[in-house]
Amino acid sequence: MKKTIYSEKYPVYTLEINKDETTFSSIKEIIIYLKGLVDDHKIAKYIATFDNYEHTTSLGGEINPDIKDAQILIFCFGPAIPNTKILAVRPRSVGIAELENSFIIEFLEAPKEQLNDLMETWAKSIANK
Repeated sequence: MKKTIYSEKYPVYTLEINKDETTFSSIKEIIIYLKGLVDDHKIAKYIATFDNYEHTTSLGGEINPDIKDAQILIFCFGPAIPNTKILAVRPRSVGIAELENSFIIEFLEAPKEQLNDLMETWAKSIANK
């Protein structure tokens, strides 16, 4: 997994998984799998799946021609509200993009290292071959 800074301020974790490294053949299958991990976690709560590709297409927006599909799984780890600022960094999301020969899994760095590590483990588990 690679950490980069997007737009000079957002720490983003990225994992590219070649299609021959996974048994998943579509983003839909990956979303179902990740949703199961969220549902099974003791403090995580699934919120929604957002079809970003369909949304952008419906607006006539520009999509990189290499991207075949793009969806976002939205969920929250929220066992406490220690201050108002925590609300600005919730909920969490994992973006999944499909390219011709790979899937790109990306998420913004979480405020708690433990949860960031968990999301990284979830992303890496998609490479299951």
